Order: sequence, then C-alpha cells, then structure tokens
Amino acid sequence: MNLKIKYLYALCIPFMLTAQSGFSQSQKLPKLKVSPNHHYFVTEDGKPFFWLGDTGWLEFSKLDREGVNKYFEDRKAKGFNVVQVMILHNLNAVNVYGDQALMNDNLADQITSPGNDPNNAPEYDYWDHIDYTLDVAQKNGIYLAMVPVWGTNVSKGDKVNKDQATRYARFLADRYKKRTNIIWLNGGDTKGNEFQDIWNAIGNTLKTNNPDQLVTFHPFGRTDSSENFHNSAWLDFNMFQSGHKTYAQETDPTAFKEDNYKFVHRDWDLKPTKPTLDGEPSYEGIPHGLHDTLQPKWTANDVRRYGYWSVFAGAAGFTYGHSAVMQMFRKGDNPAYGNKELWNDAINAQGAGQMIHIKNLMLKHDYLDRMPDQTLIANQGEKYDYLVGTRGVSYAFIYTYNGRKMDINMGKILGDNVIASWYNPRNGEYKYIGKFENKGIKEFQPSGKKEDGNDWVLILESEE
Repeated sequence: MNLKIKYLYALCIPFMLTAQSGFSQSQKLPKLKVSPNHHYFVTEDGKPFFWLGDTGWLEFSKLDREGVNKYFEDRKAKGFNVVQVMILHNLNAVNVYGDQALMNDNLADQITSPGNDPNNAPEYDYWDHIDYTLDVAQKNGIYLAMVPVWGTNVSKGDKVNKDQATRYARFLADRYKKRTNIIWLNGGDTKGNEFQDIWNAIGNTLKTNNPDQLVTFHPFGRTDSSENFHNSAWLDFNMFQSGHKTYAQETDPTAFKEDNYKFVHRDWDLKPTKPTLDGEPSYEGIPHGLHDTLQPKWTANDVRRYGYWSVFAGAAGFTYGHSAVMQMFRKGDNPAYGNKELWNDAINAQGAGQMIHIKNLMLKHDYLDRMPDQTLIANQGEKYDYLVGTRGVSYAFIYTYNGRKMDINMGKILGDNVIASWYNPRNGEYKYIGKFENKGIKEFQPSGKKEDGNDWVLILESEE
C-alpha cells in the first residue's frame, strides 16, 4: 500500500495506538525462566527447556502471511523452539506489504493504525504483522527471540539517542507485555563496549516493565555479552557469537577460531551464575571468509560440531543458522555473502534437519543435573581432534568430530558397571557397544575412518 495513504489514515484518527491485543487464538506458551542452578532454562512449571534456535533475522520484513506459516510449520517439524529475528533491521524498515515501521526514521515514533484486519490494508500495519507472526510462532510452539533495533543503527552515525531508545523500548514493553513467547536480544551484532548508555536504557526498560520476559545481548562476532553486561541486572543469560571472521582473523588465516566451547567454559565459571549459549556460529552455506565468496562454505558437519562442542561444554542450548534462511532470500533480492539459494529451499538443508538430534539426546536424560567434565578424557587432542565431555550423576557423553579413538577415564558416574553405546549425530540412531567395569581407562573406537564429519557421541550409562 502507498505509504502516503497509510500516513494519512493514521493521522486522521485522534491518537496513535501503541498497543493492540493482536490475533492470538492459540494457547499461550509457558513462560521461560532460568533453572534453579542458574545454568539452564526451564518452563514456569519447572520442565527443562533446551534452546534450539534458528536465525530468521529478516522474517518480519520479507515474509508475507503465507511465508510465515510455511516457515514456522517447517521449523516446528524439525524441532526448533526458538527463532531469532530483527524487529528493525534499519530505521526505514518496510515489510512485504509496504508498511513502514517508523515515522521519519525516528525510533520513538512508530506508525500504528486502529484495527488489524489483514484484508483492510489501512488497518494492517507493520506492527500487526509482527503480532501475527508471534501468533503463528506460538501456535507452532516457538519462542521469538527479538532484536529491538539492529546494532548498526546505533553504532553508525547519530541516528539513535538514549531518549529515543528508552521511548521505543517502552513501546515494545507495553505492546508485548502479555506475550509469553518473547525473548529479548538487546544489541544485534554489535560491540558491547560502545554506546552502553543506549543498550542499558533498552535493557533496563524491557526488563523493568516485563520482568517475566528473558533478556540478553546479541554481540559482535567472536565476542560475548558477558564481557560487558554480565553484571547488569537486566541480563538474564549470556549469548556469544562464535562465527564470522573478525579483521584479526582475516589477516591471520592460520588462526584456529572455531573453538566455541572456550566461550562456554569461561561463562560457566562466572559469578553470578548465568546460562550461556552460542547465538550465532558460522552459518551452513556461508563462505569461510564470510565476504570471500571463492572460499569453501561451511557445511552440516561444521554446524553439528559447533552444536555439540558448545552444548557439551555447558551451554543451555544452541542456535543454528543457514545463509539463505537468515536473510530470507527471495527471487529478485540482492544476495549477501554470495548466496544463490532461495529461503524456502534452504529450510531443508542437511544441517537444519540434524539439529533435532542434539535436543533429543539432551532431553532424554536428567538434563538439569548435568555439568561439563573434561576429566572424562584421557587422550585430549587439539583443533578438530578435540574431545568434549559432559555428564550427570548416572550418565556421561563424549563427542568426537572426526571419529578418532577415545581413551576415557571411568568412575566418573555412579555404579560398578556402565552400559556403553554410540549415538549418531547425523541421524539420531543408537548402537549398543557393551557392558564395562566402571574403573580405570577404557578405549572406545568409533566406526568408520578418521575424518572430519565422522562425528559420534559415546554414551555411558550406569547399570541399573
């Protein structure tokens, strides 16, 4: 619809609506909170919640109602329960229906209109489409982790000041205070040590007005929210971005910077204790050098490695991403990072279908008593030979990315004997190995040759 008509329609009413009830007809999702041990997430009734996220960053602006339904139905079928999305990628954001979010690119001046009938174009505005998307997500059991305004709008120039940010955050808090399937990602791929007055204003406003909605900070590549905001009262959990090369990495191509488990190990030991997770590893289908489209692309093997490395290190979940899906690439769009694949094809990428297996594995056991434990491993390796272990009272998992031999220190879980099996991260299948005495060092050799992507999880369980 012509934006001038939309403006006139909005201005002809005596006031601008700043909160609407939306379209919700499906049952609300349970509220999320931090677990009693402060390392994980649980629902309001105490059930474990393993964050399995997808990055649908440009969904609000690029998908119509039909696309929204297709996307969330697919993500539900593949086991995802969180989708990360930007509310405003730019201050001049316009959605697929031609509806602009802000008046004169002013963060504090939202364009809203009375009513929300999608068949009546003057009624159905930018914010109504977000409401609809939240309802579709809710219907499919999915929480939206929403970035209020992408970081470049703050970091480049003087487009946003503290007062505007505070007023905008208050608008969001008022409009979505009754929503239970919202998580807030403050920041948005931005450096936490810059413009802290604005990020603190947004974080404090969201948390103070809606204390039941979780809030974190989505940081710049190879940085972590804990570096700048760990002690902030508004930050409920930490998020790091392990993927995408920084300038230093571009100038040192031999540097190994895929060790996302190190972020988790550091955050695990911080006080006060807060959950942490990798909110943006390198995407499936994106070039290794990010902007160097001649380089190889990250594959399903790589995103599995990022997932198991970080979760076994103690993360409260994991966010997957695909280059085409994160930008919701459509015919006629200008591609970023050399992408040529349409989003509605890329949702079926191999890695996307394999992420459910890590969630299923973690939730099949006593999830809330687990801890990272590298003392399980007697023959630790470097780079892709690295092994990572986690355990509960009566079980232990050890992950290898390349099928190399594992020497395991036994006696770390209860029982005189343990039952051992292999778990295949590629298809979720189990294979029984045998029963072993729970002492000494035991050697376990996965099937197949030693090569990247021949990944396996060794499972040890106390004999009943």
